Amino acid sequence: MYQPTHFKQNELLDLIDLMRKHALATVILTAPNGELEVNHLPLEYDTESGELGILRGHIAKANPMFELLNQSAQTYVIFHADEAYISPNWYDGKQEHHRVVPTWNYRVVHVKGTIRKVDDEKYLRGVLARLTRQHEASQPVPWKMGDAPHDFIAEQLEKIVAIEVDIQSMIGKFKVSQNRSAVDAMNVAKALENANSEMARSVRKYYHYNE
Repeated sequence: MYQPTHFKQNELLDLIDLMRKHALATVILTAPNGELEVNHLPLEYDTESGELGILRGHIAKANPMFELLNQSAQTYVIFHADEAYISPNWYDGKQEHHRVVPTWNYRVVHVKGTIRKVDDEKYLRGVLARLTRQHEASQPVPWKMGDAPHDFIAEQLEKIVAIEVDIQSMIGKFKVSQNRSAVDAMNVAKALENANSEMARSVRKYYHYNE
């Protein structure tokens, strides 16, 4: 990943926060024939296991990835957070000299690691229960696995398998106007306030890293 210094994010707590709040990840691995297998999977991040932590999730047994994971494989995982188009109209220079161009702000975390499947129903149930609790927490009455009939859940469990990624490296790129002047950055945040409040907050929060 192209990584200019002012966009590089190494703060572990910020990387973890992004992965937990934006859990749907792009998971990439290479098949024996050289083709890429790409999937989009909700993953949980566990800080207590491994040197850099472990990602856990599940896949359908009908997924081509299932056969690729008969043994451990290298994988590349990408978490995508807030993103926004940035108009030159928001920069002071637009009115002065017009030497400005559009760009795109975004925050991502890239993870390299070893992925494997875990053929253990108790382990799988734990992964599903934790993911459900996390993402149902905002519901007025959170759904839980026990709400569904036992035989139905058992039938669904037969169709899926747990996976885990042992993280070997992790890097973040937070491109949130740090390469602009303070005035331009705050103009961007103000312009995004209503349309994209998350990116507006990111610009205000991370801009000082470039000062």
